[in-house]
Amino acid sequence: MLVVGIKSRPVYSGLAIDTHAPRHLFALEGEGAMALADQVAAVGRDFLATSEILYVARGAENHAAALAELKPFDLWTAPTIPILLYRLKATLISAKMGARFYVSGTEGFIGQAMQVAIENGIDFNSIRTEHRGSMARRVQCVHCKGVTDNVTTQPCTCSHCGLTLLVRDHYSRRIAAFQGVCIDAEEPGTAPAPEVLFP
Repeated sequence: MLVVGIKSRPVYSGLAIDTHAPRHLFALEGEGAMALADQVAAVGRDFLATSEILYVARGAENHAAALAELKPFDLWTAPTIPILLYRLKATLISAKMGARFYVSGTEGFIGQAMQVAIENGIDFNSIRTEHRGSMARRVQCVHCKGVTDNVTTQPCTCSHCGLTLLVRDHYSRRIAAFQGVCIDAEEPGTAPAPEVLFP
């Protein structure tokens, strides 16, 4: 029942460290920390001397200690995603030309971090991203405009208006969410049972 083949679907090409950049800024969530660890194994540790890492754990996925062992120039651990995004905004405001921005974690986290970066003048094509962890989606209800985080089922229920939504593959970079449309608008109550598609 998933609507596929939509061109707006995000593509994550991997962190791929730019070893020539004068500064590196990482926004990492949960398993996203392991994407950075993999890059250290691939290209060495030199870039860490000019790296600032903003990290937030995801449930039991807490890799803050592993990041600290990498001994980056700066490591800051946030208690929640909104607080990390607030710190990210402040960091980007003072960033200088040539800094490279990397994001890794779940799709919802990547979208929100990219949204902050774009609002602060970074071209989305220059942001290096890698998906790690859950496939859960951030979904905007096109009817009430509410956003529901951590959606794992198809269809899902809007946490704001209660409508049963078909989660489309159409992604809005501006909103940092997939679009959900009412699946049983013409015949309320006929929606199929939810099935886990985004574990």
